Amino acid sequence: MTTTDTEDRNRKRPTDEDVDIYNEDGNVRSDFLARLGAAIADRDTLFLRQNVARLHESEIGDLLESLQPDQRLALVRLLGDDFDMTALTEVDETIRREIVDQLPNEQIAAAIGELDSDDAVYILEDLDQEDREEILAQLPFTERVRLRRALDYPESSAGRRMQTEFVAVPPFWTVGQTIDYMRDEEDLPYSFSQIFVIDPTFKLLGAVDLDQILRTKRQMKIETIMRETNHPIPAEMDQEEAAQLFEQYDLLSAAVVDENERLVGVLTIDDVVDVIHEEADEDIKRLGGVGDEELSDNVISTVRSRFLWLLINLGTAMLSASVIGLFDGSIEKMIALAVLMPIVASMGGNAGTQTMTVTVRALATRDLDIYNAGRIIRREAGVGILNGMLFALLLGMIAGTWFHNYQLGAVIGAAMIINLIAAALAGILLPLLLDKMGADPAIASSVFVTTVTDCTGFFAFLGLATWWFGI
Repeated sequence: MTTTDTEDRNRKRPTDEDVDIYNEDGNVRSDFLARLGAAIADRDTLFLRQNVARLHESEIGDLLESLQPDQRLALVRLLGDDFDMTALTEVDETIRREIVDQLPNEQIAAAIGELDSDDAVYILEDLDQEDREEILAQLPFTERVRLRRALDYPESSAGRRMQTEFVAVPPFWTVGQTIDYMRDEEDLPYSFSQIFVIDPTFKLLGAVDLDQILRTKRQMKIETIMRETNHPIPAEMDQEEAAQLFEQYDLLSAAVVDENERLVGVLTIDDVVDVIHEEADEDIKRLGGVGDEELSDNVISTVRSRFLWLLINLGTAMLSASVIGLFDGSIEKMIALAVLMPIVASMGGNAGTQTMTVTVRALATRDLDIYNAGRIIRREAGVGILNGMLFALLLGMIAGTWFHNYQLGAVIGAAMIINLIAAALAGILLPLLLDKMGADPAIASSVFVTTVTDCTGFFAFLGLATWWFGI
């Protein structure tokens, strides 16, 4: 994308006459949505160009998510060339596909040509192979090659996230030559903070920050002021690992290199922020067993996303029920057991979920590894013992007073200690085991941890009661 293209797009942004679409809670104003809906129904393109086309792409994305499906497509079509396709990178995948699938490939190709390469790839990767190839065929050769190279890298890799527009110069250039090049060359990225230094084969040699360029005399050669590139990122590296490098070393941008250490792109902090948000969102959803579900998904898609894990939960619930079935005679003779046994299982489940959440997040951020796992396991076991003793005392007193049977209070207290220890160990050991086996601990841990705490809680309480009271 040329500088001119980007400047043309930025002229559409509000300056002194911002359109305020949000209320005090940060949500899209209902009155603005009503006016927008009326303008779409009346095909009022003047209103849309003045009040929508000039918005930032993130604001347009919020509008698209707030509109009805038929209104979204109508808005995009009415805006035509004034619609900023970058806004599609700000909405969830379901809405993006819904809009793109209804647009002619010619319009998509024209819009793709004005986007940064990372945004273009973000949109193209959701398309069918046939449509993608048809769109790429309509782009200039150089741009087509760049986009295809990025699309060839694995999904969720740094190569998919990188921007293929960058500034690179040879080491023998002077600072003056580099400055003149940046002033005269039109086909440069609109915003950048580093200049990369390469040899004739595009092998990465180093980098120079822009502030260093500005502080150095024109006659100085680039090779005398360049530094080794801070942590070049392999294009095949997972995007989450790349984001961790940015976090660890406080990077604003980083070179992306292929297997031969040749410069192929640059990863910038704005893309990394998106990665961090996406990965955190994915982990939270998987902990709840909802997969890649989006708020805009329809009923059938949502049911399909949730059904499998609910089915697995049904199986584990049947296992817990079978444990209760072993003590049906005891429950018949002492009704208090039926009243109290859900408390032990529930407390264990909540305690296990606390430990599991901390563990899964620590694994995702690489804060938990083989070197500190033993210490963390001992800590969680200690937490389980201490919490177990505290709640055993509290619940034992409540149960003893409630049923006028302090022996029953002692039994449920002992069961509470056992289950909270089991919950702490299951909450950390199961995610570690799943991670070691190559499974995603975020999506599998919750089911197994709940099963362990339910079965342990029921068996400990009912088993101790049966043994102690001889029933």
